[in-house]
Amino acid sequence: MIDPQFIKSHFPVFRHHAGLIYFDNAATTQRPGVVIDKLNDFYSRGNANIHRGLYGLSVNATTNYEAVREKVRDFIGGKTKESVAFTRGTTEAINVVANTYLKPRIGAGDNVVISAMEHHSNLIPWQQLCLQKDAELRIIPVADTGEVVIDAVNDYLDRKTKMLAITHISNTLGTVNPVDKMVDIAHRKKVPVLVDAAQSACFYPLEVASLDCEFLAFSGHKIFGPFGVGVLYTRPDLIEDMLPYNYGGGMITHVGFDESTFMPYPYNLEAGTPQIAEVIGLAEAIDYLRQVDKTEAIDHVSGLAAYFIEELNKIGKSAVIASPKERTGIVSFLLDNIHPHDVATFLAEDNIAVRAGHHCTQPLLEQMGVRATLRASFSIYNTREEIDRMTDKLTEIQRFWS
Repeated sequence: MIDPQFIKSHFPVFRHHAGLIYFDNAATTQRPGVVIDKLNDFYSRGNANIHRGLYGLSVNATTNYEAVREKVRDFIGGKTKESVAFTRGTTEAINVVANTYLKPRIGAGDNVVISAMEHHSNLIPWQQLCLQKDAELRIIPVADTGEVVIDAVNDYLDRKTKMLAITHISNTLGTVNPVDKMVDIAHRKKVPVLVDAAQSACFYPLEVASLDCEFLAFSGHKIFGPFGVGVLYTRPDLIEDMLPYNYGGGMITHVGFDESTFMPYPYNLEAGTPQIAEVIGLAEAIDYLRQVDKTEAIDHVSGLAAYFIEELNKIGKSAVIASPKERTGIVSFLLDNIHPHDVATFLAEDNIAVRAGHHCTQPLLEQMGVRATLRASFSIYNTREEIDRMTDKLTEIQRFWS
């Protein structure tokens, strides 16, 4: 069983902010002390640039940095560590695939398929690429329940489809998509798939080798790791097709004034000095997660979501946005006719942190007839008692405004 109070003791932020109720985990998780200590340790005792130095500090930094690829490979169930490239986050990883893999392969009349629930990071890169190439961006509809219309996936894919890009879990609705089914549908039509795992990498087993997606992306800061680091997984048979994204030192084999040659993936995506401390901190976050039973974690956060919805419905004049059959610990909701930003401000006065806005899914919310929502997103250090405090405050807010 998950013990939230014991887990919370691992996170220094809760010692520094007594009484903090943190329900904004879809935006970023907090960091356990071991991750913070690892960052401090690198800067205090191991600080050096990597790959080219022959002195001890640099050699050790290089060894520690490169070892993280194997740790990530194991974490996501990949076949080779050479499939793991480090980026600044999910957003950059998706941009890399759009601009280095797909851009040379898409032309006028082709299409890219996404769903209506995608985060802007998994919408805008494809939108802009399609505009540049006179291609079509096709949008798989989302039902009122907040679920992708699976039967429509096959209809939106054809011989001119160059990519299906789909989120594993909606950052706004908490919907858990059956990405395995989507990958199967796409592959029957020989369409490559990118999976946005930003919201699922923390607790959901990914097993990319069996999922067989061509690309998968996630961010360190959503799995208890540092800001500014993410992962792009590329299926081994495609790594030779990945072109450089940035150019500079560290990703070359030879440079001349007339031409240059570049290292293979993943090194050709890591020009310049990479985020060394953050990558090493990511490894510590993965080690921390390995101590958490994923099934128990999923049950805990989804159970909190279900409990919150149950309690919210008791308030009256509140509305939960969408009702997917499988939901993780993310709930978007409205309270009466009160603007979400006003509610979030009142909650903040009681040291309760939620998110208010469109959550980088403007088209999705427009489809659902709302401009903004409140969003509560839960993690393993959250409790039912914290939810009770929030629902009490929501009741108080509603009475104030009525």
